Amino acid sequence: MTVLVEQDPTLVDLLRAAVSDGVSVLAGVDQVEDHLRRHRGEHVVVLGPSVSDVDAAAFAEQNRVLRPSLGVILVRPAVDSTVLADALRSGMSQVVETRDGIGLQDAVRRAQELALAMDEGRRQHVEPNAKGSLVTVFSTKGGVGKSLVATNVGAALADQGHRVCVVDLDVHGGDVAIMLQLTPQHTLADLARMHGALDAAGVESLLTQHSERLFVLAAPVQLGSTVPAESIGSVLAILKGLFDIVVVDTSGAFDDYGLHAFDHSELLVLVGTLDIPALKSLKLAVGTLDLLNFPRDRWRLLLNRADAKVGLSIQEFEDTLGLKVTASVPSNRDVLAAVNRGEPIVLAKSTHEVSKVLSSFATGLARDLSLNPEAAEPPRRSHRAMLRRGSRSEKVA
Repeated sequence: MTVLVEQDPTLVDLLRAAVSDGVSVLAGVDQVEDHLRRHRGEHVVVLGPSVSDVDAAAFAEQNRVLRPSLGVILVRPAVDSTVLADALRSGMSQVVETRDGIGLQDAVRRAQELALAMDEGRRQHVEPNAKGSLVTVFSTKGGVGKSLVATNVGAALADQGHRVCVVDLDVHGGDVAIMLQLTPQHTLADLARMHGALDAAGVESLLTQHSERLFVLAAPVQLGSTVPAESIGSVLAILKGLFDIVVVDTSGAFDDYGLHAFDHSELLVLVGTLDIPALKSLKLAVGTLDLLNFPRDRWRLLLNRADAKVGLSIQEFEDTLGLKVTASVPSNRDVLAAVNRGEPIVLAKSTHEVSKVLSSFATGLARDLSLNPEAAEPPRRSHRAMLRRGSRSEKVA
């Protein structure tokens, strides 16, 4: 299950004991390729201190493409920000200090679980030519309107004729369901009971229907619910095979859930507001996304409440981030009123100035994804699984 590349016999014994699993020991990284071809069941490669930084980076970069499910763990005597940044850029799963036996054991376990989940999803359930596209809505600062953008963009795309699913990956406090006035019968928490047996029918059974073309995969409604992060990649891939477009609302952190969304994203929407804390958060997010090698031509920057007289300008945002603003949503109290009623403003007041901006932004996303609203398939009801329609809660006065 695990390959260890290390020449020092003392370190071999130390690292092998930490992994506490069946370990194949190789003296050099040049021997790994042949070993992996002959042993298809290997899911993790641990590169010890004897492997140079250059060789380790080259190995990780090559296998990120050839074997995306292979976990590559780097072991170094000391770990600093430079080592972490270089490892992240080349595609390492994790970097662990030589003396951190528990950390290494945990890193190997997580890499094995993720590899098994990815292999299982590809082998049994994911169609190789999934037709759909995925858009991730992201911001590292709360209160900027990220969920508002995700729900309204999803509703606008559905209203334009596309089959859309909005996924709430804020697993510890997502608001998508309540913003669409839904009471889900099933959520992401139900993944834990599926034991990795994911197929299209199973994923469909977790969805809540909002309207004819709009569906939601909701975050858990109870605090403390466990959502297996290793299943998220397979879930998103399956949804891309079921829908024209999947819109993902994230937690605002670079956690395992968000990283799975980035991996499956065709476009990334960054959301901010015209204030210093939001600008600082976006600046940090941009730096991290660059380290993750997410292409900038797939980013879209949306500024919410962008006409407030707060001292910052759109030009200052663009100059600081090195990004052009794709859309600016004006401030208006009608937006909050729509949120309180559980209605996307793009549907409740389609001619409103905010609705026009968000609908135009959604149209631009569809155009960038080469989706033609006029060519979208007519709505069809699934015959593979009964989708449980969420019961509507009472309107908030």
